[in-house]
Amino acid sequence: MSKNIFSELSDAMANAVEQAGKYTVLVDARRRHPASGIAIAKDLILTADHVIEKEEDITIIFGDGKESKARLIGRDGGTDLAVLKLDSAQASSVEIAKTPARVGEFVLAIGRGNKSGIESSFGTINAIGGPVRTARGGMLEKYIKTDFVSYPGFSGGPLINGEGQVHGINTSGFGGGGGAITIPMDIALKIANALEKDGKIKRGYLGIRSQTVNIPADVNRKQETGLLIVGIEKDSPAEKGGLILGDILVGVNGLAIEHHDELFNRLSGDVVGKSTPMDVLRGGKLQTINVTVGER
Repeated sequence: MSKNIFSELSDAMANAVEQAGKYTVLVDARRRHPASGIAIAKDLILTADHVIEKEEDITIIFGDGKESKARLIGRDGGTDLAVLKLDSAQASSVEIAKTPARVGEFVLAIGRGNKSGIESSFGTINAIGGPVRTARGGMLEKYIKTDFVSYPGFSGGPLINGEGQVHGINTSGFGGGGGAITIPMDIALKIANALEKDGKIKRGYLGIRSQTVNIPADVNRKQETGLLIVGIEKDSPAEKGGLILGDILVGVNGLAIEHHDELFNRLSGDVVGKSTPMDVLRGGKLQTINVTVGER
């Protein structure tokens, strides 16, 4: 007798959880309940920043029960992500979802919050949004919102599709009563690479106050708005670089700037401390001015 649709779905979900269990680890780095993590390389674990309380005493437990010590090599409270390096390279690396997350898709949140084994929570993706500033001073280009129940220890664990492949990393660390959110894996890995390289996320600043304004129709730009500079801090990167009141900032490093959150995002990472081209409208004419971005 052939299986019914319910049985087939049930088997597929169980298989997906089993697959995700290979790269989902227990992270014991705080005084209370352990949390979860995702193996992004044989010797690297990505987890939530807020679950790391004991920086000098971190233990990782794998699905087969084996343990390894790990050390913190980078963390960022703004995006609530942290990277740990294992003493021995023995983790099974994550498999990233081959297709983008979609609203309405069935998903599973996976956690390994205790030594008894893997745990899962079923739900659907009910929103994909962004960019958004976090309550902890960071910026997420995109986030995934779901309706799964986040159990203790699920922070740092993956959100998976029906194939056991990862859409993102779950965290309840932003607070605000909104429950857990998921950081898409492409964004999380980009942050993880920066944390592995520098130990932190570099966030830059220009030292300006600005407001969003419409760009004149006769200006050849594929954007409708820019940022009118209405204030410049004394001795700031903006002042030293030659920006002036009345300039309309329309691009940074060749990328369009239409609102404040885009500027916040463009000033992070490798541009910090470097001379960076700024496209401005001055007297109705487009100019490029090189400004060395400061670091907060």
